[in-house]
Amino acid sequence: MKHQAAMKHIAAALLAAAAGFATAQSTDAAAPAAQQSNDAMVAPAAASKQAREIAQGDPARWHREDATATERWRTRQKEIGAALDEAKNACRQGPAAERQGCLKAAQDTWKEEMATARAEAGVKAGTQTR
Repeated sequence: MKHQAAMKHIAAALLAAAAGFATAQSTDAAAPAAQQSNDAMVAPAAASKQAREIAQGDPARWHREDATATERWRTRQKEIGAALDEAKNACRQGPAAERQGCLKAAQDTWKEEMATARAEAGVKAGTQTR
């Protein structure tokens, strides 16, 4: 459970960084409201899938801890990647003039989070754990 809570904080931090960058760069008064994290930041295909999954209830896997280091590493990779996808979607919804910087900040945050995850998991950069 500690792992899941930590990953939620990481995802929130990544989204906040992307939204904060776009908000700090924006001179448009409406931009901060558009940068808030919400379901609008999720790609339509992912939102549709999420809605179907929510209707079915929590999957059993959500209540089962990852038993091995490999499972924990894969889960962490997926969660950090999902946070990056949401941050990219948030950047794309912002002003075009700020998009490149926002996307770079999101990618940089992803790199930092992955480096931290690798260090904690003892995985070398470029290593595949399949």
